[in-house]
Amino acid sequence: LATSPLCARLHTYDVVPVVNGVGVDISHIDSNCVVEGFAGDFKDKEVSKQALYKALEGMDVVVIPAGVPRKPGMTRDDLFNINAGIVAELIEGVADVCPKAMVCIISNPVNSTVPIAAEVLKRKGCYDPKRLFGVSTLDIVRANKFVAEKAQMDPTKINVFCIGGHSGKTILPILSQVEPKVSLSEEDI
Repeated sequence: LATSPLCARLHTYDVVPVVNGVGVDISHIDSNCVVEGFAGDFKDKEVSKQALYKALEGMDVVVIPAGVPRKPGMTRDDLFNINAGIVAELIEGVADVCPKAMVCIISNPVNSTVPIAAEVLKRKGCYDPKRLFGVSTLDIVRANKFVAEKAQMDPTKINVFCIGGHSGKTILPILSQVEPKVSLSEEDI
Protein backbone atom coordinates (compact mmCIF):
# COMPACT_ATOMS: atom_id res chain seq x y z
CA LEU A 1 0.00 0.00 0.00
CA ALA A 2 2.78 2.43 0.83
CA THR A 3 4.13 2.20 -2.72
CA SER A 4 0.80 3.10 -4.32
CA PRO A 5 0.58 6.68 -5.59
CA LEU A 6 -3.05 6.58 -4.39
CA CYS A 7 -2.00 6.12 -0.75
CA ALA A 8 -1.11 9.40 0.96
CA ARG A 9 -1.21 8.12 4.57
CA LEU A 10 -0.80 4.64 5.97
CA HIS A 11 -1.37 3.77 9.60
CA THR A 12 -0.51 0.41 11.18
CA TYR A 13 -2.06 -0.76 14.44
CA ASP A 14 -1.67 -3.74 16.71
CA VAL A 15 -1.97 -4.50 20.39
CA VAL A 16 1.60 -5.76 20.26
CA PRO A 17 4.11 -2.89 20.65
CA VAL A 18 6.35 -4.19 17.82
CA VAL A 19 3.98 -2.51 15.33
CA ASN A 20 5.67 0.84 15.90
CA GLY A 21 8.83 -0.67 14.46
CA VAL A 22 6.89 -2.04 11.51
CA GLY A 23 5.47 1.44 10.89
CA VAL A 24 8.98 2.90 10.97
CA ASP A 25 10.27 0.23 8.58
CA ILE A 26 7.42 0.84 6.15
CA SER A 27 8.02 4.60 6.36
CA HIS A 28 11.46 4.01 4.83
CA ILE A 29 9.92 2.86 1.54
CA ASP A 30 10.78 5.32 -1.21
CA SER A 31 7.32 6.80 -1.72
CA ASN A 32 5.41 9.93 -0.80
CA CYS A 33 3.17 7.99 1.59
CA VAL A 34 3.36 9.15 5.22
CA VAL A 35 3.44 6.09 7.48
CA GLU A 36 2.79 5.96 11.20
CA GLY A 37 2.54 2.99 13.58
CA PHE A 38 0.15 2.83 16.52
CA ALA A 39 0.39 0.25 19.28
CA GLY A 40 -2.09 -0.66 21.92
CA ASP A 41 -1.46 -2.79 24.98
CA PHE A 42 -3.06 -6.23 25.13
CA LYS A 43 -3.08 -5.88 28.93
CA ASP A 44 -4.89 -2.51 28.92
CA LYS A 45 -8.10 -2.27 26.87
CA GLU A 46 -8.42 1.51 27.27
CA VAL A 47 -4.89 2.19 26.02
CA SER A 48 -5.57 -0.12 23.07
CA LYS A 49 -8.86 1.60 22.27
CA GLN A 50 -7.24 5.06 22.31
CA ALA A 51 -4.41 3.91 20.03
CA LEU A 52 -6.88 2.22 17.66
CA TYR A 53 -9.07 5.32 17.44
CA LYS A 54 -6.05 7.50 16.74
CA ALA A 55 -4.89 5.08 14.01
CA LEU A 56 -8.34 5.16 12.39
CA GLU A 57 -8.72 8.95 12.32
CA GLY A 58 -9.23 10.18 8.75
CA MET A 59 -8.88 6.75 7.14
CA ASP A 60 -10.74 6.08 3.88
CA VAL A 61 -9.66 2.43 3.63
CA VAL A 62 -9.16 0.03 6.53
CA VAL A 63 -7.51 -3.36 5.94
CA ILE A 64 -7.93 -5.87 8.77
CA PRO A 65 -5.49 -8.81 8.68
CA ALA A 66 -5.75 -9.13 12.47
CA GLY A 67 -6.01 -12.30 14.45
CA VAL A 68 -4.11 -15.48 14.96
CA PRO A 69 -3.14 -17.96 12.24
CA ARG A 70 -4.54 -21.46 12.37
CA LYS A 71 -2.17 -23.70 14.31
CA PRO A 72 -1.79 -27.49 14.07
CA GLY A 73 -4.70 -29.18 15.82
CA MET A 74 -6.79 -26.03 15.78
CA THR A 75 -10.24 -26.36 14.22
CA ARG A 76 -11.88 -23.63 12.15
CA ASP A 77 -14.26 -23.16 15.10
CA ASP A 78 -11.29 -22.56 17.42
CA LEU A 79 -9.90 -20.03 14.95
CA PHE A 80 -13.28 -18.33 14.62
CA ASN A 81 -13.74 -18.07 18.38
CA ILE A 82 -10.49 -16.11 18.68
CA ASN A 83 -10.54 -14.03 15.51
CA ALA A 84 -14.23 -13.09 15.57
CA GLY A 85 -13.73 -11.19 18.82
CA ILE A 86 -10.68 -9.39 17.49
CA VAL A 87 -12.47 -8.37 14.27
CA ALA A 88 -15.58 -7.25 16.17
CA GLU A 89 -13.48 -5.02 18.43
CA LEU A 90 -11.67 -3.43 15.48
CA ILE A 91 -14.94 -2.89 13.59
CA GLU A 92 -16.39 -1.13 16.65
CA GLY A 93 -13.55 1.36 16.23
CA VAL A 94 -14.20 1.73 12.51
CA ALA A 95 -17.88 2.40 13.18
CA ASP A 96 -17.04 5.04 15.80
CA VAL A 97 -14.16 6.80 14.03
CA CYS A 98 -14.41 6.30 10.26
CA PRO A 99 -17.84 4.82 9.47
CA LYS A 100 -17.61 5.73 5.77
CA ALA A 101 -14.31 3.88 5.24
CA MET A 102 -14.02 0.96 2.85
CA VAL A 103 -13.26 -2.06 5.06
CA CYS A 104 -11.29 -5.04 3.72
CA ILE A 105 -11.23 -8.07 6.01
CA ILE A 106 -8.49 -10.66 5.59
CA SER A 107 -8.87 -12.27 9.04
CA ASN A 108 -9.69 -15.97 8.86
CA PRO A 109 -12.08 -17.54 8.55
CA VAL A 110 -13.07 -14.75 6.13
CA ASN A 111 -16.44 -16.27 5.33
CA SER A 112 -17.28 -15.99 9.04
CA THR A 113 -15.51 -12.78 10.11
CA VAL A 114 -17.13 -10.63 7.39
CA PRO A 115 -20.67 -11.40 8.63
CA ILE A 116 -19.53 -10.58 12.18
CA ALA A 117 -18.26 -7.21 10.93
CA ALA A 118 -21.54 -6.62 9.09
CA GLU A 119 -23.55 -7.27 12.24
CA VAL A 120 -21.41 -4.87 14.29
CA LEU A 121 -21.79 -2.16 11.64
CA LYS A 122 -25.57 -2.75 11.50
CA ARG A 123 -25.80 -2.47 15.29
CA LYS A 124 -23.85 0.81 15.12
CA GLY A 125 -26.13 2.12 12.34
CA CYS A 126 -23.46 2.51 9.65
CA TYR A 127 -23.56 -0.72 7.63
CA ASP A 128 -23.13 -0.24 3.88
CA PRO A 129 -22.69 -3.51 1.96
CA LYS A 130 -20.80 -1.61 -0.75
CA ARG A 131 -18.10 -0.69 1.79
CA LEU A 132 -17.41 -4.08 3.41
CA PHE A 133 -15.25 -6.67 1.65
CA GLY A 134 -13.87 -10.09 2.41
CA VAL A 135 -10.43 -10.54 0.88
CA SER A 136 -9.88 -14.13 -0.15
CA THR A 137 -7.29 -13.70 -2.87
CA LEU A 138 -5.16 -16.27 -1.08
CA ASP A 139 -7.31 -19.09 -2.50
CA ILE A 140 -6.72 -17.82 -6.05
CA VAL A 141 -2.99 -17.31 -5.49
CA ARG A 142 -2.64 -20.86 -4.20
CA ALA A 143 -4.70 -22.30 -7.06
CA ASN A 144 -2.60 -20.36 -9.59
CA LYS A 145 0.58 -21.79 -8.06
CA PHE A 146 -0.67 -25.40 -7.88
CA VAL A 147 -2.14 -25.46 -11.41
CA ALA A 148 0.90 -23.70 -12.89
CA GLU A 149 3.22 -26.28 -11.33
CA LYS A 150 1.19 -29.17 -12.77
CA ALA A 151 0.93 -27.48 -16.19
CA GLN A 152 4.62 -26.47 -16.10
CA MET A 153 3.75 -22.79 -16.55
CA ASP A 154 4.75 -19.50 -14.96
CA PRO A 155 2.30 -18.93 -12.06
CA THR A 156 2.29 -15.19 -12.76
CA LYS A 157 0.86 -15.88 -16.22
CA ILE A 158 -2.13 -17.97 -15.15
CA ASN A 159 -5.50 -17.19 -13.59
CA VAL A 160 -7.58 -19.85 -11.86
CA PHE A 161 -11.05 -18.79 -10.78
CA CYS A 162 -12.23 -20.15 -7.43
CA ILE A 163 -15.69 -20.32 -5.91
CA GLY A 164 -17.07 -21.58 -2.63
CA GLY A 165 -15.96 -21.01 0.92
CA HIS A 166 -12.58 -20.32 2.40
CA SER A 167 -11.61 -23.74 3.68
CA GLY A 168 -10.04 -26.83 2.19
CA LYS A 169 -13.31 -28.68 1.76
CA THR A 170 -15.26 -25.80 0.22
CA ILE A 171 -12.74 -24.05 -2.07
CA LEU A 172 -13.45 -25.07 -5.65
CA PRO A 173 -11.05 -24.07 -8.45
CA ILE A 174 -12.92 -23.89 -11.76
CA LEU A 175 -10.38 -25.70 -13.92
CA SER A 176 -12.48 -25.42 -17.09
CA GLN A 177 -12.16 -21.63 -16.87
CA VAL A 178 -8.39 -21.35 -16.32
CA GLU A 179 -6.82 -18.58 -18.41
CA PRO A 180 -4.95 -19.48 -20.52
CA LYS A 181 -6.48 -22.93 -21.01
CA VAL A 182 -4.51 -25.81 -19.50
CA SER A 183 -4.65 -29.54 -19.94
CA LEU A 184 -4.27 -31.54 -16.74
CA SER A 185 -4.31 -35.30 -16.29
CA GLU A 186 -6.89 -36.95 -14.02
CA GLU A 187 -4.02 -37.71 -11.65
CA ASP A 188 -3.01 -34.02 -11.53
CA ILE A 189 -6.57 -32.93 -10.82
